[in-house]
Amino acid sequence: MIIREFKRPDLKRVLEIELSSFNDPYPANVLVDIYNLGAGFLVAQEDNIVVGYIIFWIRFEDEGHIISIAVDQKYHRRKIGSQLVGTALEIFKKYNVKNIHLEVRKGNRKARKFYRKLGFIEKTPLIDYYEDGEDAVIMEKLMEDFEDLTAA
Repeated sequence: MIIREFKRPDLKRVLEIELSSFNDPYPANVLVDIYNLGAGFLVAQEDNIVVGYIIFWIRFEDEGHIISIAVDQKYHRRKIGSQLVGTALEIFKKYNVKNIHLEVRKGNRKARKFYRKLGFIEKTPLIDYYEDGEDAVIMEKLMEDFEDLTAA
């Protein structure tokens, strides 16, 4: 498996993964807009097939934000998500980002457990964050706690 930068021809496959992974997926035009704005956008590729992706950016001078991450369900439990996050963290580290934030659905226990295993801690809840009224939980990772997750 390799992790590489997103290319426009990857959009169809990324959108398939997005649609199958989330109740409120980003539409194709939003993914393209985020990419065009200069967000970090990486894909995991296995046997010439995109099997996962991560989108992230630096919000402020020293704060990173993971916008979205998903792995095709057929490829779960192979540490692809961990490798995607680890690669994003390495990029954040290069730019001296001090902390990383993300939002996750309060009811998504699997995702919250995944992020906790990667060293993220749960912070402030966001009430009615999602369109369907579900709350989100902000999760944070301080880069001083950074470990090379790609080796995991």
